Amino acid sequence: MAGDSATTAERRPIILAHRGASADAPENTLAAFRLALDQGADGVELDVWRCATGEVVVHHDADTRRTAGAALRLRRAPLRELRALDVGAWRGGAFRGERIPLLAEVLEALPGAIVNVELKAERLPDLALAAAVARVLHRAGAAGRCVVSSFDALLLAAFRAAAPAVPRGLLVAEGRTWRLRAGAGARLARPDALHPQASLVTAARAAAWRARGLAVRAWTVDEEAEVARLARLGVTALITNRPAAALAAARRAAGATSR
Repeated sequence: MAGDSATTAERRPIILAHRGASADAPENTLAAFRLALDQGADGVELDVWRCATGEVVVHHDADTRRTAGAALRLRRAPLRELRALDVGAWRGGAFRGERIPLLAEVLEALPGAIVNVELKAERLPDLALAAAVARVLHRAGAAGRCVVSSFDALLLAAFRAAAPAVPRGLLVAEGRTWRLRAGAGARLARPDALHPQASLVTAARAAAWRARGLAVRAWTVDEEAEVARLARLGVTALITNRPAAALAAARRAAGATSR
């Protein structure tokens, strides 16, 4: 990805705001994404589904109970019903009126920013989501600044078929079978990057992944000591709920390493 080597002359990881500046604003809203850039993030990480009328919408959970108090399922609800929901008020009156954004709207609102688009899946993935996201990125002229990730290797493989030039990251979480899942997923999806839970990143693994030509974008990293540890290991990017604090810690770690 064009923006993934560095956005400044600093030798530090790229800072991607997890669902935007989600420690300070309602996650996956335009308010959270704009605040993340104001706090110095190089870009954002967000989650997408295809709603019942086919649009690509930005939301984490499979339904809207937690963020809007009304349990509409993303894949079964039409866009007009989803857009009628307030997904900001749960984080305070200052955010009242925030709506579920379209992926296209986020790309337009954040020109030049790196955007990590996570394809969400239930037990049976919506494979049409992959092609829909590819179309949105193409129409927005944003393919060169985006990476697409998922825990679901089938979705990533479908996205590779739809947009082979756009980088892909396989998400990996802790668990007894993570190595098997990562290996099988890599064979199926042929990703350009691994997106591991931060606790999985050791010096040996980071070196091995880089030797295989994989970018490493670790999640979700909020503690200063963990930011510093991962920065010293040379990860490509850190996904964080607190971009301002993570950026400051990464800069300190980069300064210490250069001395």
